[in-house]
Amino acid sequence: MAIRQGILALLQDKARYGYDLRAEFEARTGAVWPLNIGQVYSTLDRLERDGLVTREGDDGEGHVIYSLSPAGRDELDQWLSTAVGRDAPPRNELAIKLSLAATLPGSDLPAIIQEQRGASLARLQELSQQRKDASGTPRAADTARLMVLDSLVFQLEAELRWLDLCEARLVHTGHIAAGLPDAGPEPAG
Repeated sequence: MAIRQGILALLQDKARYGYDLRAEFEARTGAVWPLNIGQVYSTLDRLERDGLVTREGDDGEGHVIYSLSPAGRDELDQWLSTAVGRDAPPRNELAIKLSLAATLPGSDLPAIIQEQRGASLARLQELSQQRKDASGTPRAADTARLMVLDSLVFQLEAELRWLDLCEARLVHTGHIAAGLPDAGPEPAG
């Protein structure tokens, strides 16, 4: 996750302290990826070391205030104007789990797929309801939250399609009997 760049982005409009950065990050992303406050402060220390943020003193209550340096603004501009790389895909625990289960004697791969499908469908319903509840308001924070929710919904929809394909592949290769409920179309080739 781009915590480093996220903190730089949050410092663009005003100087902030660590707890404020955490709260603002969670507010702007719909609290989907909660931040550990220790992670925020260790990132701020590295950003300061790298000359991307500067300390502005404290707020009188013991909170150290950080602001974006010119070098930090340059790095933020570079991050915002550059496409996210897809060279090294993030680890996908579900793909790892299914690929390993497929090679383990005695593993019940159809049951694993069905269990995951149920959990993914339930989460998809939750996120769809959250998306419905958040729509209809023009506030920037709500728009940002909707963008995050849309991303998560589309990821779950893709995951469900992939689970259907995995199940169809098992049927096609003879690893499980045909006629399972929810099995998708057989893969080509």
